[in-house]
Amino acid sequence: MRTILIVGCGDVARRAIPWLAGRFRVIAMIRDDSQRAALRQLGARVLVADLDDRRTLRRLSGIADVVLHAAPPPRGGSVDSRSQHLVAALAGGATLPSRLVYISTTGVYGDCQGAQVDETRPVSPDSDRAGRRVDAERRLRAFGRRCGVSVGILRAPGIYAGDRLPRARIERGDPVLRPEDDVHTNHIHAEDLARWCAIALFRGGAGRVWNACDDTRLSMGAYFNAVADHFGLPRPPALSRDEIAKRVSPLTLSFMRESRRIDNRRIKCELRAPLIYPDIHAGLAAVAPALQ
Repeated sequence: MRTILIVGCGDVARRAIPWLAGRFRVIAMIRDDSQRAALRQLGARVLVADLDDRRTLRRLSGIADVVLHAAPPPRGGSVDSRSQHLVAALAGGATLPSRLVYISTTGVYGDCQGAQVDETRPVSPDSDRAGRRVDAERRLRAFGRRCGVSVGILRAPGIYAGDRLPRARIERGDPVLRPEDDVHTNHIHAEDLARWCAIALFRGGAGRVWNACDDTRLSMGAYFNAVADHFGLPRPPALSRDEIAKRVSPLTLSFMRESRRIDNRRIKCELRAPLIYPDIHAGLAAVAPALQ
């Protein structure tokens, strides 16, 4: 039976584990042993190790046929040292995985001023956060070329689910940009991303990159309005760019500076798996307001 190593067991990876565990031997790498029981219940075996501590990664060498890398980079700096440590540990084994799939972000494209963006567009990150993702992608693809490992990269936009909607922000009355200042935003349901990650472990060529987003075409303000309407909440106030800069955190403001319309035709064609939730409206329709 083939062995799959999952590095970074957050929400998306946890959604993928039951499907994978029904077909393969799954090893979930975690930093916190308190997650062990929950991951075992999903069907995974557990390995405790820390990407920030290279000494704990020695057990990774040679244990997996395929790797799903879903761990985020560190919160600071320009380098993703976690991906650096991971590939060093994998490369040190007597045997190497045949394939590695990495969950990156569409933030690597930077601000595209509303243009439609496919995978051929050069990366141009506007933040250190996105820059670390670019560093991770480059390190992983270099590892693949050097060691003969097939590397696939899924670039995901804003991930949502029934329990990952901005309801609290709307209830606080946090503002959005007025329509004339607003940006195009992109989304993917966590279930669809998890399914695409699982399929990408076995499909696609070496070094392939996919934009992992749904078919939604909304401005950021229209997205928040749709969520507010679904839950029967007042729509958030719409402010000018200058006004909103005084009301939101620098991190939130950074997302409001980037506008792009992500093209998802490649992933739908090559992974051959239709979206369960093709747009935000389908995702919201699956959430009962009375239960939230």
